[in-house]
Amino acid sequence: MTWLIAAVNSNQENVAQLVRILIILLLVATGVALVSRRLRIPYVTGLVVAGLAIAELLPRRIGLDSSLIFNLFLPILLFEAAINTDISRLRTTVKPIALLAGPGVVIASGVTALVLKFGLGLAWIPTLLAGVILAITDTVSVIAVFKEVPVPSRLITIVEGESLFNDGMALVLFSLILKVEMSGSITVADGVRELLVVILGGGLVGMVVGYLGVGLYVRSDDALSSILLTVAIALGAFQISQMVGVSGVVAVVIAGLVMGNTEQAHNVSASSRITVLNFWEYAGFGVNTFIFLLIGLEIDLATLGRTLPAVLLAILAYQVGRFLAVYPLLAGASLFDRPIPLRWQHVLFLGNIKGSLSMALALSLPTTLPEREGLIALVFGTVLLSLVGQGVSLPWLVRRLQIAHTSEAQQWIESLQSQLMTAKAAQDELDNLLKSGVLPKSVYEEMRASYQVRIAAAERSLRDFYNRRSDKLTAAIKGLSQLDAIRRRLLLAEKSALNDALRKRILSEEVVRSRLQAIDQQILDLEDD
Repeated sequence: MTWLIAAVNSNQENVAQLVRILIILLLVATGVALVSRRLRIPYVTGLVVAGLAIAELLPRRIGLDSSLIFNLFLPILLFEAAINTDISRLRTTVKPIALLAGPGVVIASGVTALVLKFGLGLAWIPTLLAGVILAITDTVSVIAVFKEVPVPSRLITIVEGESLFNDGMALVLFSLILKVEMSGSITVADGVRELLVVILGGGLVGMVVGYLGVGLYVRSDDALSSILLTVAIALGAFQISQMVGVSGVVAVVIAGLVMGNTEQAHNVSASSRITVLNFWEYAGFGVNTFIFLLIGLEIDLATLGRTLPAVLLAILAYQVGRFLAVYPLLAGASLFDRPIPLRWQHVLFLGNIKGSLSMALALSLPTTLPEREGLIALVFGTVLLSLVGQGVSLPWLVRRLQIAHTSEAQQWIESLQSQLMTAKAAQDELDNLLKSGVLPKSVYEEMRASYQVRIAAAERSLRDFYNRRSDKLTAAIKGLSQLDAIRRRLLLAEKSALNDALRKRILSEEVVRSRLQAIDQQILDLEDD
């Protein structure tokens, strides 16, 4: 009995210690967010550096767990990216995305492996595994740069699309190489067949789970239940795929794309849709915060110092592989698709930053693999230098390339377009409220007329602009009604329209963010009254 009491007390102490560590990490992450914004450095880079700094100050040593990353963190990050991706944008860039995420990963992995093989003298299997691990790009850092520096929406779509399918291709190759290690050999035909089965099977599982989820989602207009449902879909698609032996990454991506694009065709309220998308934005942000802090906590600077020459060779290797994957493939893509500007190709090459998935794959290497510890140290060091070096320099390089410049006239046009979109979305919501009997016709006509004033003003200004007259929009549209609950629903419809426009890259993030802040303030004012 005594040993049972001691065990319970020990578990309680461990939980209390973990809670204290969690509080410390949350405070550190908050401080990093403030400092990185002030110093204008990527948030994820600041998190890694902060993790290095506080590693010895924590009550106990914690680190990355590959199983936790694969089964929880990875599905969340993939689903969050997929549910916010517009399929119509992917269709316009499917050729460069397919080249970079397919042959591009194979080329980058092969070239990296060759350089490491002859540079470090590793055995073939560890070398090939290292090549695949270092072919994975971490898009979180690159997208963070795009939020600070305006870039064309098509380039953002290519980066996001490649990231969605790059991870899946790399994980499939990783699994195939491990099977070769365990079985001793595998024929090319068997490898290609297994590759197709794993990818197509994952896509099928994702479609089935995604469409089943949409069927349940549109029948439940409760935002909190919808959140629980989407979490179950994200994690369930991954686990089902793992059980049947197909790609969980592909399944989660397809399920997220189905959920994010199909539900818009159904009568889902704006408030429910906004709540679900906001939850996934917070979930993705939180997961990335802890992952990059844990990367800093996991890296041992003493080990990095001993392996620094090999790490520098690995960085050179994966950069050469990325170079040969990006420029030749995208030059060839111009023969049958719109050409990708050379400056965009520079960003795709320079944005080849490594992150958490590379470290998770390294930790998941079998304990029987020769040179396993050396590979882990190599990958960890490479990820650290990549996040710090490329992560800090990339914003400066993107600014120097001057990829996109948004003029004051363009910003003015987009602000008018946002006014049109939000007002028309609110009118659509008013129509639904009238049809459902929630709103009497007299109030409906009054509120609809006030939105029509905004629409007319924006349309008149745009018409004058396109007629090359420089009239300025001076009318300010104020208060709509005293019916706060109805006004809140209309404001949520406006937010939904803005989010859809951002996902489709119709409006720039700068304009949308400013407009969303104004709408949020209006919602807060309603709640304060």
